[in-house]
Amino acid sequence: MGQTPALYQTSEILAKASVLREQIVAWRRDFHQNPELSFEEKRTSDIVASHLEKLGLEVKRGLVRTGVVGILRGKQPGATIGLRADMDALPIHDQKDVAYRSTVDGKMHACGHDAHTSMLMGAAQFLSQVERPEKGNVVFVFQPAEEGGGGAQVMIEDGLLRETGIQAMAGLHVFPGVPVGRVTAVRGVGCAAADTIHIRVIGRGGHAAHPHLAVDSVAVTAEVISALQQIASRHVDPLDPIVITIGKIQGGTASNVIAPEVELFGTVRTLNPALREQMPERIEKVIAGVTQAFGATYAFDYEFGYPSILNDDGMVDLLLKTSDDILGQGKYQLVKPSMGGEDFSYYTHHVPGVFFRLGVGNEDKRTQYPLHHPLFDIDEDALPIGVAMLSAFALNYLRQ
Repeated sequence: MGQTPALYQTSEILAKASVLREQIVAWRRDFHQNPELSFEEKRTSDIVASHLEKLGLEVKRGLVRTGVVGILRGKQPGATIGLRADMDALPIHDQKDVAYRSTVDGKMHACGHDAHTSMLMGAAQFLSQVERPEKGNVVFVFQPAEEGGGGAQVMIEDGLLRETGIQAMAGLHVFPGVPVGRVTAVRGVGCAAADTIHIRVIGRGGHAAHPHLAVDSVAVTAEVISALQQIASRHVDPLDPIVITIGKIQGGTASNVIAPEVELFGTVRTLNPALREQMPERIEKVIAGVTQAFGATYAFDYEFGYPSILNDDGMVDLLLKTSDDILGQGKYQLVKPSMGGEDFSYYTHHVPGVFFRLGVGNEDKRTQYPLHHPLFDIDEDALPIGVAMLSAFALNYLRQ
């Protein structure tokens, strides 16, 4: 980024973006009623591509099967910034009592990607029809499969950055823990690296009445889970965050049968890359010691997942200035990193990037439920704000 201090005149952008509110809300509710899981976002991508084509953008389809990219050329050549939205839903049953609740059993936009997609569609319309960049290009990246599919990494491998010339990336995530009209950001490491573990505790089955003739894999599993928690509490510097969670257990067939085997599935989240690299060995050492002590054996698999987001300091500074201009002075907050995972991180390991949270919380409208909750919802007054923030940030970046 250059050193030019002047920003684009963004003071009217929020008012102009608010004109699009009805359309953005309609898109969001339609996507919410018709959720699609990772790599299944065909209906969503068809709607997105049709909208971008009507705006006259250069549209590329086929990246990661359902990915859609729209390229807006400014009035003169210049730098290129990418704005990203994820499109996929989650395998969660929608329990809300609203007219736009999910119509698909067991599938729901419980992480706000319907809102992300709608806001980026709004930003594409705003920047192409209302405030077209004087210089440079904006690439609108509609990405599939953030929820565990690593769609960002696959889009990069498919040539997204190379073919579009993206030099920087920006993205947002709705967050019910922040009130509408405010944003938060993190300097440097923005979220945890999120890895997965799969453990098999292998015992010897038998009759529940004769435990001494068997090796109870359920009992051994309980000791393994307890011991794993001591890695964070006793084996790692307490100032070096780590979270080990066992989220799923499978084992046993009946109440009077000692299970011969139990499977555990979990996640490991770290902020320190060096600590992350140590975790497979540390975890396996604990599993091996506990199972051996109780006469069992084990199988262990550690899979490295999303890396940490690396927010660029210059991009964060520009975001905060943009927030002051769009939302008013002091409506942003610099916060601690999240231990959640986010595949926007892959972009930030290739080009300067910034990822921020957009407040959607409002208890009066029952939008205080956390991400991935079956009652999750957003205050839709945040949608024009998201459009304005993304649009203004892109204009400010290209101006500098």
